[in-house]
Amino acid sequence: MGPTASGKTDLAIALRQQLPVELISVDSALVYQGLDVGSAKPSEEEQRAAPHRLLDIRDPAEPYSAADFRTDALREIDDIHQSGRIPLLVGGTMLYFKALLEGLADMPAAAPEIREQIEKEAEEKGWPFIHQQLAAVDPHAAAEIHPNHSQRLSRALEVYRSSGRTMTELRAEQDRQAQDLHQRYDVAQFAIAPRDRSVLHRRIETRFEKMLEHGLLEEVKGLMQRGDLHPDLPAIRAVGYRQVWEYLTGESSQQEMIERATAATRQLAKRQLTWLRGWEGLNWVYTDTPEGQSRKKSVLVNEILNFLPEQAL
Repeated sequence: MGPTASGKTDLAIALRQQLPVELISVDSALVYQGLDVGSAKPSEEEQRAAPHRLLDIRDPAEPYSAADFRTDALREIDDIHQSGRIPLLVGGTMLYFKALLEGLADMPAAAPEIREQIEKEAEEKGWPFIHQQLAAVDPHAAAEIHPNHSQRLSRALEVYRSSGRTMTELRAEQDRQAQDLHQRYDVAQFAIAPRDRSVLHRRIETRFEKMLEHGLLEEVKGLMQRGDLHPDLPAIRAVGYRQVWEYLTGESSQQEMIERATAATRQLAKRQLTWLRGWEGLNWVYTDTPEGQSRKKSVLVNEILNFLPEQAL
């Protein structure tokens, strides 16, 4: 794991030269066909050296969720294990990692009509009455929610009325998913990043400049010419693509586009690092020394190898 532009792909390819690993991409942009330059998709040369699974598996017009990823990743993990090799998951979409490791409750989508009915009942009889209704079907959830916490009460009762399953049951299923994963597999987790945030910012700026040089504008023009894509799709909302799309539709100047894209990428990196700081069981691998000098890739590889249990080597 790691923030964008931290060097995850390079390190994963180097690890493949030392371990019998197969790479699985954990990236919400790399799943889309035709999003190559702006997503920093591994090059053909890199993919020949280390094939990545879960690349180019969706058309940009199709949504792809964390639940989709979990299903696909578990299938690939099992297939890799069946071949006697080790799955190496590489990417920066923290929600996907969380869904894989902690399970994902199949919560029903919002049901406005049911929620409206619950709110109407609350207006007539009060929220303590709604709390009693919840306690009758899901006593565990009711015990955790204060009778005056209207939003949580409404959602918990809405889940039951729309699906026939309680929130407690759904969360228990999520816990079972996580337990099953950790019973079947030993999981070693690593985060790669520079200690100095300014190093990451410079890499982000340099990488976006190279994306423009390598045809990012032409790539987005091609996506626009399809006619069935629009800025509200998850693929087009990806960092970099959204800003270039706005530039090509006249909503910003080229300089504004560059500034907005790099700023949005820095914000993405900040969010990723925030996720990682609170992540349990994580081994940090820093790409620079405390003095600010870059560390060799071979040193980083050896550091990871030293973290791994003997049965993985």
